[in-house]
Amino acid sequence: MSTLPTLSAILHVAAGGAAGAVLRYQTGRWMTGWLGAPAMGVFPWATLAVNAIGSVLMGLLAGWLVRSGANAAGGSGENLRLLLGVGLLGGFTTFSAFSLEMVLLIERGQFTIAALYAILSFSLGISGLLFGLTFMRAVT
Repeated sequence: MSTLPTLSAILHVAAGGAAGAVLRYQTGRWMTGWLGAPAMGVFPWATLAVNAIGSVLMGLLAGWLVRSGANAAGGSGENLRLLLGVGLLGGFTTFSAFSLEMVLLIERGQFTIAALYAILSFSLGISGLLFGLTFMRAVT
């Protein structure tokens, strides 16, 4: 059995990811028009909105896939998961995937792993960004 994704899987993720990235960009533009640039400079409203909306949509999608039995590997359920969950919502916000994984760990009673995942995600994300930013500032 091959562990490499099929071309179909890659295309589903790519198409969804492109659409999700465009929706994220458009959400920022829409919110800037609605709230004004000064308000957007004070607080990351667009990122907050995208993360909240993406998490709700990920919950709806995951629940629907489980309820409909479409979450089995292969078939249209897997294509929908790849297109909408991995691609669209992954391109829109990775926070929705993080939220889903956290809830699944908590529902399985894996509280220590959930706490570790949250702490590592936050600390590695922030420290990784700070490292990259500091490094690039030092070499330029």
